[in-house]
Amino acid sequence: MITRRGLFKTLGTSLAATVALAGYAVAEPLFRLRIARYALTPPGWTPGLKLRVVALADFHACQPWMTADRIASICRQANALQPDVILLLGDYVSGMRLVLDQVKPELWAKALSTLQAPLGVHAVLGNHDWWEDPEVQANGDGIPFARRALEEAGIPVYSNRSVRLEKDGKAFWLAGLEDQIGILPNRKIGRWGHGKHDLAATLAQVSDDAPVILMAHEPDIFPKVPDRVTLTLCGHTHGGQVRLFGYAPVVPSRFGDRYVYGHVQEGRRNIIISGGLGCSGLPIRFGAPPEIVAIELG
Repeated sequence: MITRRGLFKTLGTSLAATVALAGYAVAEPLFRLRIARYALTPPGWTPGLKLRVVALADFHACQPWMTADRIASICRQANALQPDVILLLGDYVSGMRLVLDQVKPELWAKALSTLQAPLGVHAVLGNHDWWEDPEVQANGDGIPFARRALEEAGIPVYSNRSVRLEKDGKAFWLAGLEDQIGILPNRKIGRWGHGKHDLAATLAQVSDDAPVILMAHEPDIFPKVPDRVTLTLCGHTHGGQVRLFGYAPVVPSRFGDRYVYGHVQEGRRNIIISGGLGCSGLPIRFGAPPEIVAIELG
């Protein structure tokens, strides 16, 4: 038989556990940062080409969760991994309302400009980089302020563009897809939401048989990516942001948890989805800590 004292003790313990879990979920995006490491040689990769890639996704700069100082600290840790190339996978801007203030684009871009790699730092935009720009949303087109900030900081932004790079005399292609859900619906003018991506035009710029690395913010494009692409890198899902016993209740993807996180191989095609660094919706993470992705190719 449960006594009143025992009942209150049980309730008190449950309340303390709930408060502790909530505190951990709020603290995790502020203080915890891990390195997610992958090593693979995908089909079609050039023999003898060793490439260290560091990928950073979903900063969502804002006060107090992702300040310019925190971004700079993450960049220092990324540089310490001594990557050959650094890839930025979108969503530098925060759309979250539970913030003290936004971080000015020139400040987060200045922090990102401290990234260093022999083959450069390369970026694509994410959905929030489009959604949080009222002018481009009103026009349904244009150059988002996030892109201008990155380019003014010396970081090239790939909008359906491919470039050929070389390491130790061995070539590979870096392709960057524009965002797939960048323009929101607008009932007032009868506009459907749509993306700004063009996968066919992006890959049409690849002019030889060197391997291709594709940067795309949302992983939902992956079923349409041809075998010609050696590796696709994405962010957007935050690894679910909240994962309970390995399950993410909410995933911003029409494929559910199929591409929620990590390395997925389908036939000859490979994709790695970053868990990201910041938060969306609520400033919490649980079971999906912020991460820097480090990939050893070849």
